[in-house]
Amino acid sequence: MLVSTNWLSKYVDWNELSVEELAEKITRAGIEVDGIIDRSFGMDNIVIGYVTDCVKHPEADKLHICQVDVGGEITQIICGAPNIAAGQKVIVARPGAVLPGGMKIKKAKLRGEESNGMICSLQELGIEGKVVPKAYAEGIYVLPNDVQAGESALTHLGLYDQVMEFDLTPNRSDALSMLGVAYEVGAILSKDIKLPAISFEESSEKAQDYLKLAVEAQEDNPMYIAKVVKNVKVAESPQWLQNTLMSAGIRPHNNIVDITNYVLLEYGQPLHAFDYDRLETKEIVVRHARECEKIVTLDQAERTLNGHQLVITNGVEPVALAGVMGGANSEVHEGTATVVIESAYFAPSSVRRTSKEVGLRSDASTRFEKGVDPNRVAEAAERAAQLMAELAGGEVLEGSVQFDELDKTAERIILSPDYVNNRLGMKIPMDEMKSIMDRLQIPTEAINGQLVMDIPTRRQDLRIKEDIIEEIARLYGYDEIPKTLPVVESTPGGLTPYQAKRRIVRRFLEAAGLSQALTYSLASPKDAQAFALETAPVTELLMPMSEERSVLRQSLIPHLLDAATYNTARRNESVALYETGSVFLGIEEDGLPKEVEHVAAVLTGKWVHHAWQGETKKVDFFVMKGIVEGLFEQLGLLERIQFTKATVEGMHPGRTATVWLGDQAVGMLGQVHPTVQNQRDLQETYVMEMNLRVIMETAAEELFYEPVPRYPSISRDIALVVDRDTSAANLQAIILQAGGKLLKTVQLFDLYEGKNVEEGKKSLAFSLTYFDPERTLTDEEVVNAHKKVLDALTVQANAQLRS
Repeated sequence: MLVSTNWLSKYVDWNELSVEELAEKITRAGIEVDGIIDRSFGMDNIVIGYVTDCVKHPEADKLHICQVDVGGEITQIICGAPNIAAGQKVIVARPGAVLPGGMKIKKAKLRGEESNGMICSLQELGIEGKVVPKAYAEGIYVLPNDVQAGESALTHLGLYDQVMEFDLTPNRSDALSMLGVAYEVGAILSKDIKLPAISFEESSEKAQDYLKLAVEAQEDNPMYIAKVVKNVKVAESPQWLQNTLMSAGIRPHNNIVDITNYVLLEYGQPLHAFDYDRLETKEIVVRHARECEKIVTLDQAERTLNGHQLVITNGVEPVALAGVMGGANSEVHEGTATVVIESAYFAPSSVRRTSKEVGLRSDASTRFEKGVDPNRVAEAAERAAQLMAELAGGEVLEGSVQFDELDKTAERIILSPDYVNNRLGMKIPMDEMKSIMDRLQIPTEAINGQLVMDIPTRRQDLRIKEDIIEEIARLYGYDEIPKTLPVVESTPGGLTPYQAKRRIVRRFLEAAGLSQALTYSLASPKDAQAFALETAPVTELLMPMSEERSVLRQSLIPHLLDAATYNTARRNESVALYETGSVFLGIEEDGLPKEVEHVAAVLTGKWVHHAWQGETKKVDFFVMKGIVEGLFEQLGLLERIQFTKATVEGMHPGRTATVWLGDQAVGMLGQVHPTVQNQRDLQETYVMEMNLRVIMETAAEELFYEPVPRYPSISRDIALVVDRDTSAANLQAIILQAGGKLLKTVQLFDLYEGKNVEEGKKSLAFSLTYFDPERTLTDEEVVNAHKKVLDALTVQANAQLRS
């Protein structure tokens, strides 16, 4: 809802405040003001000009040389608008003016001819094209002849105005009208409201003699009023009316249509104007449409109707979709002489259903859907008749043609002040509560210590006691509600051990250079169990969005590979992503899917790329393995993990490992199979996935700190020739077991196959470190310990020292 502060001033005096202060008070009272639009944009030096002469530019077919009177001074301006002509009053930006967007107007020469300013369109003054009258949508705006050259064009166009943009909640439909906003501002500022004075002369002829009315669908249309206005002159609206509509975001059409839109914005009551002569039958019948009945609406679209949709007819065919849009066959046009003003109450559910089914949402339907004020239906029609008499020279026929079975009884709410204060935790005096109700102009009496309120029908949102409590709280001031802490037994907040470990996992992976990804929990049937550490019956959705999102996933890897493919297809060839999320393994006893939290990662492209130093390293198995080891080190579990060769479908058979935590397999890592890589348009890609729940529920061993060693260590290197299928991890385990307490570390540093190594064999080189924290070791002790290691390797692994 756009609220012109100039227009608002007609109903309530708010000018003691700045617009910013007013917006702040409205926001604090419960209606959020999203923004304030200054329609003048700081523009100046923009005046009204009179085109005294207009000839074609000798050097350009689409330009005209205009002599323009800008207030006692004739100046030459070059204009390219197609509708420019002599004798027009136009908008002129003088040299030195600044237009929206920062355009500065200067003296210039166009094709050899001097131009001292610019003749402007409304769009060039910052007015949206969708609200500019259609006659001037493609050219300059032509002002009425009664304006004076040299006067401020911004004043004449009403652009010295600031518009507040309201973000209304669905319950505040009362603020969809200027009068509703005025009531709200009046209550906030404790100001009186000035309602429009409706007064006009009626013709001696009666409306009932011109028009008959029959309402067949009384449940959906309990109230219908029609007024008849003769001898109207359809023309452009006066400038003030056009300005007002454009400030509210509505395009002016002609004086009749503009009046109905003006009253809609003023009262919140939608109106429609029919061409009386085009009705032909001089009758209005409100009924439900016949199945497959057709109507061409004002937007020139033919629509096929359903039997439950409410239509206004002339007794023969539909002439309007009730509450949504009029029909083209009864539209007001330049030759219209007699107008029928429709003002009605249509059931919100009926309008909402019709609007949704035909795909039409209008300003009228928006208000009908939320519920209009029953007591404004007749008043809005009278207001429109008054304006048509004033602005279109019409003669209003006596009385109205109406059907009225609508209950307009005010809702009565009885409320105890103690009930209010107990709910709010405040001590607001009863007199203050009554004062707030008086400011809201809700008739209220204090009877036997109770507040008895008759709720005006304009406030459709006030139905129960709690609604009134909210009104009292917001106008008394939410800031006045005292701050108290709950008096209960409480536990200081903090992270659970599981949550703390999850944060460690995420921080480590991000510190290692991976970015977090969030992917769908839904997958396609073919991807649901791909790369899964554990499989279970797949959980299917009853109403999936698509086949690609029809089951719950059992692995995080497929979607991470999708993300890698998406990035590499857009030339982001180095991808490092991780995700922590749930996989779904069958159904629990309570019927819900069993959720298990996993962590997964994908790496492809370059891991190190220092172009200046000429250093580049692609991702490989050991990069991913190092990340996993670093993660377990952060969790205090590094000493308890090991890796063994694994075979997993979709993974490279020689570059895949199972991750063991103690004697439990908790994940896998490795290279994606080249076939899968090609299918996904990926280069060499590595993935890992682990059961995060098991890892984080495993307690880390207690940390013990040792002093810095005072005694030296002794290192020995050995190169072992073993069968090709012998794993380094197996050899390392034998070395550690045989080395005894003096052997502290074992590190693999070389793998060799080729010349001087027998076919089917390989050479593995380890560095062994011996150390005693209490003393310096002798050579004899180290030799004895080292011999035990070599003997164990020979016996248990058939290893031979490489000479």
